[in-house]
Amino acid sequence: MQKQRSVFYLSDRTGITAETLGHSLLTQFDGIEWRRSSVPFLDSVDKAHELAERINQAAHIDGCRPLVFSTLIDEEVRAIVQQADCVIYDFFGTFIDSMEQELQQKSAHAVGRSHGVQNNSAYFNRIAAINYTLSNDDGVSAKNFADADIILIGVSRSGKTPTCLYMALQYGISAANYPLTEEDMESMRVPKILEPFRNKLFGLTLSAGQLHRIRQERRPNSRYAALNQCQSEIQWQESLYRMAGIPFIDTSNISIEEISTTILNRSGLRRQLYGQ
Repeated sequence: MQKQRSVFYLSDRTGITAETLGHSLLTQFDGIEWRRSSVPFLDSVDKAHELAERINQAAHIDGCRPLVFSTLIDEEVRAIVQQADCVIYDFFGTFIDSMEQELQQKSAHAVGRSHGVQNNSAYFNRIAAINYTLSNDDGVSAKNFADADIILIGVSRSGKTPTCLYMALQYGISAANYPLTEEDMESMRVPKILEPFRNKLFGLTLSAGQLHRIRQERRPNSRYAALNQCQSEIQWQESLYRMAGIPFIDTSNISIEEISTTILNRSGLRRQLYGQ
């Protein structure tokens, strides 16, 4: 039977940093069922007191101290949370003091800089990338492929759209995608519409069994979802990738984060995270 423990992610702003770092650490511990609570915009004394009560209640129910991952800046709010019955992992407190000493200057202690819009250029570049990706999904506007940073190709339901959206949102990459169809299979060549952009192409593939399961959920018991159809399409597209020299990745057993990072590293694209 798994142990149950509560975990809280606290932030003055979005909580993305605390949740991402905290989750990464928790994945290293097996056999525990985590009851997760994200608490963004913890920016007042009243909110801090209410949260401290929640933490104390969770400690009483669990019979052990909740874990708290925090990127709080406000010292008064931090002090109230520290009085609760919990163990705190303060990401900013852990590093800021040491960095201030090394850099010989005080930090700004400003809220929201990690996910703010201080760098307008970087922020609006990401928004533009997201808009581009949404407008160029599934080969809808191939005329705009010249503006793409990368063009993902693959058979239907191979993960092109979510990967493109992730790269746009997280890295500011203008990613288009194009579906390989049965008509393309007959010619055994890169679709003519993609020929001018061969240097931007990157292929996705996956196991036939996984493709079958995904398609079965979408169109149960159809020819489209049949295992032999999936096997034929996967075999064909991988042969095409190799024949045309198109780099590709098998996404069967890796996360969308790993897929996106691998594509960027192999294609040499620069992440547009923090501007230039």
